[in-house]
Amino acid sequence: MGYLTAQIAGRARLHPNTVRLYEEWGYISPVPRADNGYRLYSDLHLYQLRIARTAFRCEIVQGHIRAMAREIVEASGQEKFTLALELAVQYLGRLQQEHMRALEVIDLVEQWLSGTEEVSTQTYSLKEAASQLEVSTEILRNWERNGLLSVPRHDNGYRAYTDREMNRLKMIRTLRSAHYSTSAILRLFNKYEQTKELDVRHILNTPDEHEDIIALTDRLTNSLEEGIEAAHELINLLNDHGNLKRTNA
Repeated sequence: MGYLTAQIAGRARLHPNTVRLYEEWGYISPVPRADNGYRLYSDLHLYQLRIARTAFRCEIVQGHIRAMAREIVEASGQEKFTLALELAVQYLGRLQQEHMRALEVIDLVEQWLSGTEEVSTQTYSLKEAASQLEVSTEILRNWERNGLLSVPRHDNGYRAYTDREMNRLKMIRTLRSAHYSTSAILRLFNKYEQTKELDVRHILNTPDEHEDIIALTDRLTNSLEEGIEAAHELINLLNDHGNLKRTNA
């Protein structure tokens, strides 16, 4: 069955311009033209558009997560559906990991606010801290330079991260992964130091007049839950590829 641009856009619930862009970016297979030059889309294109819409439905702005979603869509556009399915499973796993991290941070914030934060005597070097957090050492240095935390030092001058700094870094990592600016996070920490009270969501979502916080989600945990739901839908869609082939046979 053939569809014109407006028709397939309506069925895929996308804007016609988005459909054309997805073709240009390789998110769907090449589209043949009729004698009059009009694009003629097939059920395969509709299937690929649904995969793209599902993958990009949840606007998590975290770069690495967005990149994983894009890889799935690109594999689908090349009709490599087995690869796309493998990538979707990995994508789901990463979303679940990020969701667990976000929930952990909620607990850490509650401990921080209540003064029940547990701190051991163990310390971590810069490299050890970066490895545990799965970020680069330069990122940790940058957060320190921007005043997000102060790291104690050994007598030899090397950094000595305690559990307190590690917990603070987990909070920073999660908030930065949601693309809250360093200035917004610093304001959050400073607000608590001044008042000993903290409404995290209110502080992060009420920037100063000249401040810009890039946040496309209402709340990171909710966004990740939406992403997990979308990833499950992606896996189901990609598992249905055999049905599409039988339908078009």
